[in-house]
Amino acid sequence: MASSRPTSQHWLTLLGVGSGVLMATLDSSIVNISLPTLVENLHTDFATVEWVVLAYVLVLTALMLGAARLGDLYNKKRLYQIGLIIFTLGSLLCGLAPTITALIIFRAIQGIGAAFTQALGTAIVTEVFPPESRGRALGTIGSIVSIGIAAGPPLGGMIIAWAGWHWVFLVNLPIGIIASFIVHRVVPDLRPEKREGGFDMLGAAILFMTMGCYALGMTMGQDLGFDTQWPRILLGIALVGLIAFVIVERRQPYPMVDLTLFRNTLFSINLLMAFLVFIVMAGMFLMPFFLELVQGYPAQLVGLLMMAHPVVMGIVAPLAGALSDRYGSRGISLIGLIVVILGCLSVASIQPGLSPLGFVLHLIPFGIGLGMFQSPNNNAIMGSVPRNRLGIASGLLALMRTLGQTSGLPLMGTLFALQVRAAANLPPNFEVTQADPQALLAGLRGTYQIAAFVILIATLLAVLALWLDTQRRKQAAYSVVSGEQKTCH
Repeated sequence: MASSRPTSQHWLTLLGVGSGVLMATLDSSIVNISLPTLVENLHTDFATVEWVVLAYVLVLTALMLGAARLGDLYNKKRLYQIGLIIFTLGSLLCGLAPTITALIIFRAIQGIGAAFTQALGTAIVTEVFPPESRGRALGTIGSIVSIGIAAGPPLGGMIIAWAGWHWVFLVNLPIGIIASFIVHRVVPDLRPEKREGGFDMLGAAILFMTMGCYALGMTMGQDLGFDTQWPRILLGIALVGLIAFVIVERRQPYPMVDLTLFRNTLFSINLLMAFLVFIVMAGMFLMPFFLELVQGYPAQLVGLLMMAHPVVMGIVAPLAGALSDRYGSRGISLIGLIVVILGCLSVASIQPGLSPLGFVLHLIPFGIGLGMFQSPNNNAIMGSVPRNRLGIASGLLALMRTLGQTSGLPLMGTLFALQVRAAANLPPNFEVTQADPQALLAGLRGTYQIAAFVILIATLLAVLALWLDTQRRKQAAYSVVSGEQKTCH
């Protein structure tokens, strides 16, 4: 793909990859809305129906880096197609599931497909698009993610009301078929120029155990508390697994994850920034509690209001990507993080009796900042690795998103509960949702004050990355000048 300007084939490639991204994000947000209906229609309970979400997340988290490594060894296009087909087939099986057990198993199948599409989508876009327009393309992918997140709750509500829960999954079929056709016809074969080694089975097995235990431990801790036995055991196993994984990978001739990537300080800083931002983004699940329990808004209005920040993100992300192509990624990412801090402080200043429009205005800075940060940061990450490592870099970026959300949900939930109980002087075992509205509002405001501090840490990292990048460019320019002077002499 030598052209310096994107062609129709580039944009059709983006359409095919973006369709797969839309399908995955739309599915996750729609499924969350359907859980109460599944409890009633499949004659199950809350603890069991949680596994409809958990089975998907566990498989996705555990397999993502393995799928990314395969992308660096084999044809990324073929593996992405396989992921699309598995996800679409899993959606069909979910829609036809006769029992809750069958549905949980089929959701795990969906997770296998999603591991390939989420791990390799960014790598395909990065490899196909010329560097001059890569930021805009990645920004468009960010917009598609935002659209899927925003459209999921209201669309899910309509589908359940008009067609039943089965169609929450069956709606993926036409999207999956169209995406598979476009990818097959348009996306070029993306084989590695030189295949380096084989697949690290030992590293993959340790990583699968580590990521699975981490995701399960964080999720169980959210429900049971982190002072109980099983979350501690699972997180302890995950920590031991992480240490074992690093030791094994350093000795492998062809490791699952090339740890030398982390010697690139800028690459590591950008990944850490993404992780911190996704932790704070996960806290959006607190908003419906505020809107329903404090403001007294009906669920239909809550679903519409929750579209505000992802819609704004979707509008801003491609613009930020285009700006990063023109002016560089790091400055735009830094500005985005500063706006996210202002957004967190805006949420932390919410007052009781807020109108729906007032709530949207408080949330808009948060969405603008996130849209400005994500696509330039993704561009910086993907642009800092060699072509034969694009798959694993894409997988690591997707893993930061998953781990950030998996960590952020219980962390932000715990902070909220502590703030509410402190505001109302409640005992530790008191059900937070039964607290008075003033305490709930105090919990939300206190949580987002802490969130602003988390983003401040990410902002300081962005300042460090900008300084390091500037020093590197100066050094490169000095080396070029010195080389020319030596040549002249």
